Amino acid sequence: MNSEVRILAVDDAPMNLEMLDIMLAELDIQLLKACNGREALSLLTENPDIDAVLLDLEMPVMNGFETLAALKRSEIYREIPVIVITADQDEVVKTLALGANDFMAKPYNPDELRLRVMNHVRSKKLNDLSKDMNRVLEVEVIKKTAALQKALAQSKAAEYEISLRLGVAAEFRDLETGMHTRRISALSHLLAKLAGLPDEEAELLRYASPLHDVGKIGIPDRILLKPGKLDYDEFEIMKDHTVIGSKILQDAQHYPLLEAGRIIAMQHHEKWDGSGYPLGLSGNDVNIFARIVSIVDVFDALTSERPYKKAFSIEKSREIMTGSMLPFFDPELLKIFFDNNDQFVKIRDELRDEPAAEE
Repeated sequence: MNSEVRILAVDDAPMNLEMLDIMLAELDIQLLKACNGREALSLLTENPDIDAVLLDLEMPVMNGFETLAALKRSEIYREIPVIVITADQDEVVKTLALGANDFMAKPYNPDELRLRVMNHVRSKKLNDLSKDMNRVLEVEVIKKTAALQKALAQSKAAEYEISLRLGVAAEFRDLETGMHTRRISALSHLLAKLAGLPDEEAELLRYASPLHDVGKIGIPDRILLKPGKLDYDEFEIMKDHTVIGSKILQDAQHYPLLEAGRIIAMQHHEKWDGSGYPLGLSGNDVNIFARIVSIVDVFDALTSERPYKKAFSIEKSREIMTGSMLPFFDPELLKIFFDNNDQFVKIRDELRDEPAAEE
């Protein structure tokens, strides 16, 4: 064993300390000496890396029992093995109850002393090594977890950006702006939160809702860009954007964002009273994501200017949605929406369309 091993011997008799020094000399250790418990604790403060303590019990100032109790109460020193040196069997039981790791009877055999000391030193070194390895592993786990969380955050951000850009791609053909897509995302997320959806679901809706009109990519320009009202046949073709959007996003069950986007694209024109399209679903058979997007999409359409219409005021839009259109929406969600309308209007104002560039 090398000189990195440090033993603290505590005894009020200088001759006993010298005897311990001689007996342990061949082990190539550093032996620190204290004449009482108070001095021992002071030495430990200066040398916290002690590997074992040889402790006498009968000492002035601070005896061995008090010293042992102080060591085993300490967060810093409690793992240091303490070998009590005594010839009294009653004292052995008492010190073991206080947490002593071993004992030796006086007079002690030098070979036994060395073996006992080094056995406890080895155990202490192994325990320290295990703790060091655990600390290293904990640091590495923290680093890896942080890296994984960063990667997941980047992945979510990338998914959201892709979702937004797909939505914008459809809007480019519809003469809308990318701000519509961002408004639908933010408005849907807010309504989901106010309706009590779990944070994870509300966040998923925020990411997936921009895909609601992605199917417009497949609608002919003559219909999509028509400035006036569509006739019956044209409207039937326009309704196909729900099915087209669903097909674009199909077979993605392993990707929650795309699967949610598929459901929203297919169902966001379904109506609470069953008069919507393409499936004629009604009530709670319409996915709640689609019911939420339906409300915010209509609100945004009514309050936004389009080539074929001027923007309605907030008051007029509310009148329409709670009047002739009332049967179309989930009544509970619609109430939540208008009970908190100021929050939705604030989002709409913050994500206002940019003015069209002058020709």
